[in-house]
Amino acid sequence: MADLLTIENMGNLLMLCFLQAVLGFDNLLYISIESQRAPVAQQKAVRFWGIIIAVVLRVILLFTMVQLIDALAEPFVVLNWEGVLTGGVNFATLVFIIGGIFIIHTAVKEIGHMLSIEHLNTDVEGKSGKSAAQVIMLIVTMNLIFSFDSVLSAIAITDVFPILAFAIILSGLAMLALADGVTRFLEKNRMYEVLGLFILLIVGVVLLGESGQAAAHAMHDPELALRVFGYEIVPMSKTTFYFSVLVLVAVEIIQSGYARKLNAERRTAARH
Repeated sequence: MADLLTIENMGNLLMLCFLQAVLGFDNLLYISIESQRAPVAQQKAVRFWGIIIAVVLRVILLFTMVQLIDALAEPFVVLNWEGVLTGGVNFATLVFIIGGIFIIHTAVKEIGHMLSIEHLNTDVEGKSGKSAAQVIMLIVTMNLIFSFDSVLSAIAITDVFPILAFAIILSGLAMLALADGVTRFLEKNRMYEVLGLFILLIVGVVLLGESGQAAAHAMHDPELALRVFGYEIVPMSKTTFYFSVLVLVAVEIIQSGYARKLNAERRTAARH
């Protein structure tokens, strides 16, 4: 135990907690949106058990990753379709691609659902069409997909499993504390649900970008980077990602304020 309580490990724990908080925001956003698809009376329980099960599975995933990351680093196949598709494909590549496509599909499907509704009030009832078990399974699945990026990033900071596991448990407790508040905010400000889905869309694109360099980074060989039609797939930097999110949030806030101002002026003009 004393070996764990070192300055280096404590510093790594603080860094990991910050990392989990930053990378876990999109996960919390998804949980808050998806839980509203469950029956109203069970939504709080869905969020609680979805997060608890997901955190346990994330720790198991972390343990598996720590044990097998080196074994799975070598590419399964090296593509050599010159001028069309080249580069190495390993386990991380497949997870990033499948996860990215799944997240993009989920976001696009929900955005399409919003565009197809005729009455917002009736849509609130329609959101309760999934069972609690179905929603929990979706939350757990998406949590594991979201967690792969943060697990890989965490392993890059330290390979001390107890420190990694403790940081994940702390992030789970934070999600439990914040999930209800985020959900209530989205229920009162439903336009921000659209914003959240577009953020998820960007997250899917980020994961697809990460797939291009997964094998190259694992084997320290730039030649293994994926290239499509001769163009290398380059991951979006975290700075660019968070700047894009901030811009989306700023646009939504300004647009909402402007819309309220226009509606107030129209009501005033109508009274006169």
